[in-house]
Amino acid sequence: MRNILGFLGEGLAGSGHGNGSARPVAGDPGADEVLLDSYSRAVVDAVEAVAPAVVHVEVAGVRNGRQGSGTGSGVVVSPDALILTNNHVIESAKAIAVSLADGHKFTARVLGRDADTDLAVLRGETGETLPSAKLANSKHVRPGQIAIAIGNPLGFQSTVTAGIVSAVGRSLRAQNGRLIGDVIQTDAALNPGNSGGPLASSAGEVIGINTAMIMGAQGICFSVAANTALHVLTQILAHGRVRRARIGIVAEQIPLSARLAYKAGLSQGSAVRIREVQPGSPAGEGGLKAGDILVRLDAEPVTGVDDVCRLLDGHRIGKAVKLTVIRASGVTELEVHPDEREREP
Repeated sequence: MRNILGFLGEGLAGSGHGNGSARPVAGDPGADEVLLDSYSRAVVDAVEAVAPAVVHVEVAGVRNGRQGSGTGSGVVVSPDALILTNNHVIESAKAIAVSLADGHKFTARVLGRDADTDLAVLRGETGETLPSAKLANSKHVRPGQIAIAIGNPLGFQSTVTAGIVSAVGRSLRAQNGRLIGDVIQTDAALNPGNSGGPLASSAGEVIGINTAMIMGAQGICFSVAANTALHVLTQILAHGRVRRARIGIVAEQIPLSARLAYKAGLSQGSAVRIREVQPGSPAGEGGLKAGDILVRLDAEPVTGVDDVCRLLDGHRIGKAVKLTVIRASGVTELEVHPDEREREP
């Protein structure tokens, strides 16, 4: 993925090679101008590539027993009008309208949504071929690279803010309480209305879907990584939802004493205690009992309930999963076969 260094290199080379002119050096009054201009070109090029695919999302529906409306952003990721946005933007919507930066407006319907990642997929009801943006491989995103947010904050359409990627691999709590993994932190300014819009790289690719900012803080904003968005998109297109596994337990995180950790050969400081096993569930059929302390799932450490939710993805539905638990009798390994978690109403 191209970053700011790539663009700076092009700018400097272009200013000094091929015409006999000297390359700008530190202390040269013209050096800062060249560097700033290179940065500007990087941002402008990225905006020109992505902005035509950014949409303004307007919803009407009932929330908390009241009729109301709301707005957000989205990004077209396929010319046949597939649109990614946030789940919280379109939740409970009875009618959805989207408009492009050129003013073209049409209705859209929800193909599927995933509250666990705060993402939703819309289908624009138009026969036209739309400008679309490319989803990047977000595994290549690095702290320090340019991050460009495009959206419709506070009703100001096609607004651009730029900053850097502050961190990668963050976790963020979704509105339904579950933890979203692989979140990108950025200092590109986000405001209400940016939700669902793209976070773009200087290469003009979407590296994340903007989802949240911390109220009262400056420069701490979050985007769901593009790889997560692509997984949600493909799952919704294939199944109408994101399939996840479940074993049928009620559990809580507990500190793991040094004695128990040593007994199990672990270095982690916490684990999950099973409070309840649902009758007839995969956990019950596999021999899991209330009071068991779950420390591993398929050899992966389990330090909290979020780890259980993260590890029980769609790939484990119907397959043998090995659980390592601590009981009074010692460390025990059990095998369960997760079934599919019920879809949201």
